[in-house]
Amino acid sequence: MRRGTITVAGVGKEFGATTVLSNVDLVIEGGSFVTLLGPSGCGKTTLLRLIAGFLEASRGTIAIDGAPMQGVTPRRRPIGMVFQNLALFPHLDVFENVAYGLKVRGAPTAEIATKVERFLGLVGLAGFERRRIGQLSGGQKQRVALARSLALEPAILLLDEPLSALDLQLRRQLQVELKAIQRQLATTFVFVTHDQEEATLLSDTIVVMEGGRVRQVGSPGEIYRRPASPFVARFVGDINMLEGRIATVTGTSVSVDLGHHRFDLPPSAIVGQPAAGAACQIACRPEAVTIANDTNNGLALEARIDVLHRLGPTVKAMLDTPLGPLTALMMAGAPQAAELAEGKTVRVAVPSDTLTVFVST
Repeated sequence: MRRGTITVAGVGKEFGATTVLSNVDLVIEGGSFVTLLGPSGCGKTTLLRLIAGFLEASRGTIAIDGAPMQGVTPRRRPIGMVFQNLALFPHLDVFENVAYGLKVRGAPTAEIATKVERFLGLVGLAGFERRRIGQLSGGQKQRVALARSLALEPAILLLDEPLSALDLQLRRQLQVELKAIQRQLATTFVFVTHDQEEATLLSDTIVVMEGGRVRQVGSPGEIYRRPASPFVARFVGDINMLEGRIATVTGTSVSVDLGHHRFDLPPSAIVGQPAAGAACQIACRPEAVTIANDTNNGLALEARIDVLHRLGPTVKAMLDTPLGPLTALMMAGAPQAAELAEGKTVRVAVPSDTLTVFVST
């Protein structure tokens, strides 16, 4: 077991009559960057606070490196935390803010000076030691909060939407720096966000949450390519959803009817228990919808371009098809992109190996 491994087993949490978390089972591998992703109210911050020890679970257990954390105070857990509001001390300078936790622990003066210098350098604030907090930009304050937590050299760093208040350009810059710091230190980072793009950029593993439950755990690529439910498919990236029906089921393939189209898919593309006649939703990502091409393996149909958006390097087309609305996304430099126009009728193809079918329950 690598240092900083977190095991969550059967954890639930209620506040009065309101259930916030329901039977959460999760293993966070030591040294990984894991993001808890989901909409507001899904329970991700509550789970983070349970790991930190600021809340006690109503049931279930949380262990760090195999040691149960029940009854262990936050101060005695091998964790650091960066809050959304940062909680910096405005009356102390940068050095004193970063040194604060080390002083509380009784670290020797020479050790404090060495660690403050090291971690300010790591976050790009060397030379800022005597700046007042009020003299710093938003991004610099974020770096001070990060250095303060890292200076304690925790096995685990918990980050509760620390970048949400920053402007887009600075946020993207700090996302890259944050991931680089995590890789260099090999500390377990558990990051909370509702921003799927941020989660995809930063994470080794994403934990998608909804309604107090974990809906899927996997790498960003796995969750994007093979979502485990319609909710995950819609929440992580753009998705097209069409209504269909299961036609036949064999040991090696499943036939799906979509309008007048029938196509075969491997069982791995089916989520749920397929049965002949069952209703289903067929999902595909916009980049899988190809305009002005045909295919012998998947969907091929005519469509009208209702709305066309040219967004820098990409072109997004909102299509009206006999099967329902579809969105197509392509690079602006693609040969067919220059010929697209609103109101134009085009041929559309969707390869079957890009489809995921969710069987209705």
